[in-house]
Amino acid sequence: MARKIVSLFLSIMILTSLSCQAFALEEAAPRPEEDPAVMLPAHAYTLTGSVEVTGRQGVCAEEGNYWVSGSASLAKYDKDWNLVLKNDDPFKGYELEVNHIADIDVYENELYIGAEYFMDGVGKNIQIAVYDGDTLELKRTFPFEAESGQLECSGIAVDPDTKSVWMCSWVGEESGRYLYRYDLETGVYLGKVHMQMPPQWLQGVAYYDGYLYMTADDGTADDNEPDHLYRAKIIDGCTYCTVTLERTFDDVTKQGEIEGLTFDKEANNLLLLYNRGARIVLGMPKGFYDGYDREISEVFIYSTAV
Repeated sequence: MARKIVSLFLSIMILTSLSCQAFALEEAAPRPEEDPAVMLPAHAYTLTGSVEVTGRQGVCAEEGNYWVSGSASLAKYDKDWNLVLKNDDPFKGYELEVNHIADIDVYENELYIGAEYFMDGVGKNIQIAVYDGDTLELKRTFPFEAESGQLECSGIAVDPDTKSVWMCSWVGEESGRYLYRYDLETGVYLGKVHMQMPPQWLQGVAYYDGYLYMTADDGTADDNEPDHLYRAKIIDGCTYCTVTLERTFDDVTKQGEIEGLTFDKEANNLLLLYNRGARIVLGMPKGFYDGYDREISEVFIYSTAV
């Protein structure tokens, strides 16, 4: 009897450790397509308004303040979207040359930024940079792990629950099929997670209520196709994650492209940065669509309250 009990105990231990705790956590079910909790959206999103901002890349929110990133600028707004401060020279203090800021995030009044040198679809000198949320000045940078395979940084997210920083890549193929994880406190590279059913042309990433949410510029603007929001649950120790289609943005003002996102936890809102007017080729503005003489950047506000 004792041997049978030991054997049964060992079998249970082995089963619970298989497939990234697949039997213990429904988010890592062996067949996610059979689990509505995995495959259906986590929230409903009701468009309540929009505001034009100065910056075409990313947005983040914390305690009634908003920050917006341009390709080469940072801006802070108050709770009513009044511009408080703007930094048009954010690249002072870098040891490696950078010219591009992607989607951003904020944690404890520090801005986390994926900075790089970007030109015609190619990124280099990637690094995680931390800025002061009040002064918009650079405070420190984290070293980048080149062996990760990440070729570009289009977005960054802070996960305070696991003390992690996540980055995504707009460049496709292998680089764009993974999410890249760093330690929030030390900046040490912790590995990458393979997205199964990966979105195309990731533009931003945000952490909210246990999930990573990603925007993808996967609609062709010339054909007036919508872009999308996706969701993934990261299981600690798992090398992969299942990606779920969360929202189709057929209600923004086109033509243009989706960019960064954030969740305003205090207001129960999704904030989506979306550009229109400029024709984008290999990630670079190249002229304008008919009827536009400038690019317009707007934050669309979606209520997630039930």
